Amino acid sequence: MAVSSEDQVYDAQEGGQNDEGDNNRSTLISRNITVLGRRTSVRLEPEMWNALREIARREKCKIHDICSLIQLRKNRYTSLTAAIRVFLMLYYRAAVTEEGHERAGHGNFNNMMQRAHMTRDMMRGQREPEVKSLYDRDSIRKLTPSPNDDPTDRRRF
Repeated sequence: MAVSSEDQVYDAQEGGQNDEGDNNRSTLISRNITVLGRRTSVRLEPEMWNALREIARREKCKIHDICSLIQLRKNRYTSLTAAIRVFLMLYYRAAVTEEGHERAGHGNFNNMMQRAHMTRDMMRGQREPEVKSLYDRDSIRKLTPSPNDDPTDRRRF
């Protein structure tokens, strides 16, 4: 079976299926960043890296600047990776409005299941979902916004 260089990069950076077809590799992407002048490595999901890039663009700074700020403000017993995830949640949570929830179709779990392509049977374990993991390669492509996507459209979830 021929493997393209794109697949090799995907497998090395984001996880994917091994030769036996198992989805046992991590979906985390490891990147080097500079925090307070020191180079370090951080492993995050692709969606988290996308969110960090989006925030850096909005705040007109670099991801390194955001991570340095997070490092200075986090609890000393909390890992930088965990602190970044909490920061991302708090950043977007601060921007949430009721109007935004309505536009996104929030407020009805049935709508949420429909957006996730799930059924009640799947939720009860009576039927396997077509997508076994939110982070499998096809799901990432479907859920990762393209440059043409409206960044205010949050109906994917």
